[in-house]
Amino acid sequence: MASAAPDSPSHLLVAIACLLLLAAPSLHAQQPSHDSRYPAHWWTPIVDPKKPGWEILPQEAGAGEVILSKRNELGLLSNFAPTPFVFHGKHYASLEGFWQMMKYPEDNGDPRAKFPGLEWKYTREQVAQMVSFEANRAGALASENMTKMGITWVSFEGQRFEYKPAIAGEHYKLIVEATWEKVKQNPEVKKVLLSTGDLILRPDHRQEPNAPAAWRYYEILMSIRRELHKRQAGG
Repeated sequence: MASAAPDSPSHLLVAIACLLLLAAPSLHAQQPSHDSRYPAHWWTPIVDPKKPGWEILPQEAGAGEVILSKRNELGLLSNFAPTPFVFHGKHYASLEGFWQMMKYPEDNGDPRAKFPGLEWKYTREQVAQMVSFEANRAGALASENMTKMGITWVSFEGQRFEYKPAIAGEHYKLIVEATWEKVKQNPEVKKVLLSTGDLILRPDHRQEPNAPAAWRYYEILMSIRRELHKRQAGG
């Protein structure tokens, strides 16, 4: 029987198979290994041609990190999550709703309500009951009005404070307090937060450089997690 020609399909298939076998160890080495104490799906690579530009995918986490992706249960830790809580006697549907409603007029005497030519599409109370992108979009509309007014402050219970201070101030303190209430009043949120152990939490969206402390919700959550671990240990 005549032997196959060097460039026959059978030889080509064998050559390709050999190359794949040789490449397999290096390909495997490129895949990051993760602590077996944590669910593997937190880092499962996602291929999504429709991925929004703002999103950071789970596989983009560095060593010892985890992305708080809205594509799995870690999304409960996002400000966008529908995790209702009561703060200072009032109900909020999400941290995002709490955050964005501070940009809106508190009452008819508020200078934001009296400024000529502005339209406030929602009331402060309506925004407080919003979640996710709906609350975020409502906040974007309010930010446009703030720009038109030339103001950089928001308010809570009649007190005004800078929205983007260089040094963490009253706004940051309120966000921390509200985040604590979200964790305490939503058992599943607390459970998920504690399940992240000592992993470094990273956001699933791209933030502006040098974002104010209140924007770094993942750092606030890590601080809360440390305190919860300390309490569990009786410290």
